[in-house]
Amino acid sequence: MDLCVTIKGVSFLLQTGMGILGNVVVILAYAHILFSDRRLQPVDIILCHLAFVNLLLLLTRCVPLTMTVFGLKDLLNDPGCKVVIYAYRVSRSLSVCITCMLSVFQAVTLSPAAGPRWSSLKARLPSLLLPTFVGLWCLNMAVCIAAPMFTTAPRNGTVPAFTLNLGYCHVDFRDSLSYVINGASLTVRDFAFVGLMLWSSSYILLVLHRHSRKVRNIRRAQGGGMESRAAKMVITLVVLYVVFFGIDNVIWIYMLTVAKVSPDVADMKIFFSSSYAFLSPYFIISSNKKVKSRITCTASDQEQQSVDTQESNDKV
Repeated sequence: MDLCVTIKGVSFLLQTGMGILGNVVVILAYAHILFSDRRLQPVDIILCHLAFVNLLLLLTRCVPLTMTVFGLKDLLNDPGCKVVIYAYRVSRSLSVCITCMLSVFQAVTLSPAAGPRWSSLKARLPSLLLPTFVGLWCLNMAVCIAAPMFTTAPRNGTVPAFTLNLGYCHVDFRDSLSYVINGASLTVRDFAFVGLMLWSSSYILLVLHRHSRKVRNIRRAQGGGMESRAAKMVITLVVLYVVFFGIDNVIWIYMLTVAKVSPDVADMKIFFSSSYAFLSPYFIISSNKKVKSRITCTASDQEQQSVDTQESNDKV
């Protein structure tokens, strides 16, 4: 194994391992909050769902790629490739949709009430979460249904033109028209959600800037500081996503302009497109006091239990 392959393998291994660990910790922390407090705040529900989707993304994209880089051959057959690629496409689409949903939800929550209809919408937001989740899942599962049609297990011999060689699977579009249409449709969909995400985040910044004194009064009277911290966390998540989204799409646009894509270019795209799923849970842990307190509390309990066990052994 040469140096470049080793560096690539170690990079994917670290990204995959740390990303899975971080998202699992976030999900378990929210499960602990739900078990102890019997309820989750709407923002917490969205963040927990985002961690689950990012975990699914890492499992279906980075795990098989990491195994392939380290030399595991014939990892998946045709049906396995179709399932894995379809699950990845759905989870990637949901990642941008739920990040957008988080930004829009926070923008509506922070916006000043302007009439009874707007106040009624803000009051109904928590009850709209479940229908929105169901709608996003159904929408993205329907949009991504074509992905398995072009997916096959790797074949011996030359890789055909207009084929994305992922190592563990091939996505063969057969002709330039289907190749460009598929790439353009995904890009347009992603840009639409990212545009809405940026608009809502800009609105959040505008509200926080223009009404800083009012927000301070709300913080003293009703705990508005928590909403302000949540808004800043959402904005940072959006910025994080947009950075990796931009790099991912620059590579994707390049891939659309060539008939045969180098496996190294495809691997680079996968690395950057998965970086948000890898980094976002650690930002949630560091910026969300409830999640951090649950992790700290669990660690303290385990340390105390270890001390008690040691003392019992010493007495024996």
